[in-house]
Amino acid sequence: MQKIRCAIVGAGGRMGRMHIEAVLQAPDAELTAALDLPGSPFLGKDAGELVGAPCGVKVSDDVDAALAQADCLIDFTRPEGSLLHLGICRRHGVHAVIGTTGFSAEQKQQIETISRDIPIVFAPNMAVGVNVVFKLLDMAARILNEGYDVEIVEAHHRHKIDAPSGTALRMGEVVAAALERSLAECAVYGREGHTGERPATQIGFATVRGGDIVGDHTVLFAGTGERVEITHKAASRMPYALGALRAARFLRGKDSGLFDMQDVLGLR
Repeated sequence: MQKIRCAIVGAGGRMGRMHIEAVLQAPDAELTAALDLPGSPFLGKDAGELVGAPCGVKVSDDVDAALAQADCLIDFTRPEGSLLHLGICRRHGVHAVIGTTGFSAEQKQQIETISRDIPIVFAPNMAVGVNVVFKLLDMAARILNEGYDVEIVEAHHRHKIDAPSGTALRMGEVVAAALERSLAECAVYGREGHTGERPATQIGFATVRGGDIVGDHTVLFAGTGERVEITHKAASRMPYALGALRAARFLRGKDSGLFDMQDVLGLR
């Protein structure tokens, strides 16, 4: 089978380098483009040298030229840039794997609109383990649907720009849906001062930022005399990159549609 020609966005960043490494190691994938912002000190450098494996692909800021020779874009950058790249993907008929977080409701609608023309996997967390946790949370919430308070605690490195994390929010959405609640109506993002007694229907979020924490997430179901905790901890960013490659493989042969990792992993 022909290799998947991959274009990686954010080549100079922590996640971009991990994507480059994963693609270079995959027998069924080929790195055809590595992109970074105009003015980046990495422009013109061999993308493979960023991960200690020269490959001959130079880091560029020409998105249009890069996508003209790619089958799939992998983008874990920022909402505005990801949307711009998706528009170019649509023009070239390129598949897209989007792990960017922090999109507004309006921006998510734009992604859905673009997916009518090209296939997109859009998920806040591509790690296989995290997506198994989503499935476990749905099961746990349906069983622990009475007499248990739900709290979500997440921790990330000091450089993360959005809070709560997209993964934490997705966990909240999964639990809320299982409990037949609206997360928008029951979520509480941090507490301070005299808050009064906790309403039983609340889903609370707590955010930690510091150091080089890759990503820790815990959902706590606190009942009377017991508590259940479901936790995922990432020790490196490689699980996200490997999940993104799995998503790229899933999109092969598809003409359009919006999917997430639950679709990729057959967990629906």
